[in-house]
Amino acid sequence: MSTASVPLPNWISYGLIPLLNLLVAFLISGFVVWLIGESPLDALSLLLEGAFGSGEGIGFTLYYATSFIFTGLSVAVAIHAGLFNIGSEGQAYIGGLGCALVALALDRYVPWYVTMPIAVIGAGLFGAAWAFIPAFLQAKRGSHIVITTIMFNYIAAALMVYLLVHVLIVPGKMAPETRTFLEGGQLPKLGWVMSIFGSKLGAAPFNVSFIIALFAAWFVWILIWRTKLGFEMRTLGVSSTAAAYAGIPYARIVIIAMLLSGALAGMMALNPVMGSSARLQVEFVGGAGFVGIAVSLMGRNHPLGIIFAAVLFGVLYQGGDWISFEMPNITREMILVIQGLVILFAGALEYMFRPAMVRVYQQFKRA
Repeated sequence: MSTASVPLPNWISYGLIPLLNLLVAFLISGFVVWLIGESPLDALSLLLEGAFGSGEGIGFTLYYATSFIFTGLSVAVAIHAGLFNIGSEGQAYIGGLGCALVALALDRYVPWYVTMPIAVIGAGLFGAAWAFIPAFLQAKRGSHIVITTIMFNYIAAALMVYLLVHVLIVPGKMAPETRTFLEGGQLPKLGWVMSIFGSKLGAAPFNVSFIIALFAAWFVWILIWRTKLGFEMRTLGVSSTAAAYAGIPYARIVIIAMLLSGALAGMMALNPVMGSSARLQVEFVGGAGFVGIAVSLMGRNHPLGIIFAAVLFGVLYQGGDWISFEMPNITREMILVIQGLVILFAGALEYMFRPAMVRVYQQFKRA
């Protein structure tokens, strides 16, 4: 029997194997740090200090993690339906347009807690709308979802530049961005969370969208494992032939899964647009859509795993900035190498240790 088909306990599949992958990634990263003449232990210490050494550091870590939770969930929902959505980056761009239009329209008239739910809907609808055409082409014309979503990323970026330069720009300003939202269009910071633990949030833009992200993770868990639609999506993801035999409509499930995936990606924009900069800017997504692919794979496409993986990448982002500041020999490019190694072992090589773990587990059961 192939090791790929041998079932393993969840604590091995979702706990031990990802931990081994992460450990190998950090060991190789430490070797790279050692090669350039720095201490790997000092670098690790600075990484943790930058990410968790202060309330402000924790706030930045969770701020980054918030965006990655949304995009990781976006990728995971599509994967469960057998689709590989590479378009979360572009869907987040268009989602930012949706929530920004809501904030610009309402921030003068209502408080943030009235604007927020409408902005969530606006971001979700715009993100879903941007995912609809690739979904339709996949479901009805057989176009590969990977190709179409990649191309729609570029279209979204170009569209955003056009709108910010020619339509939404503040008259008389050179910067391609909207006006700053008034208080009614800004998500409040979660400084009270830090104060519970005796810390201060400082300049970190950790905001209410983190709570929305946690609710989104709970919603995805309910959807995928507790509803008929989720069962149909998982069935299609495992075997399209079995799904067809069971009478599950292929086109409908593909379109619904991609609409949900696009909506989750679009909601990511709440964090940087309304929670951090309080305006719509070029490049506000910052690659979070692509990081979401690694987050989803590392989290085994499960909402809880995605939350932990998102926090890990938040640590790499915030702690990496701190390392590059304290250790000038370790540049930002070196931090990208470390992130790439984590992605390599946790994503592309996620099952590298599985055959060995299967053999050890089988020997343990026979003993």
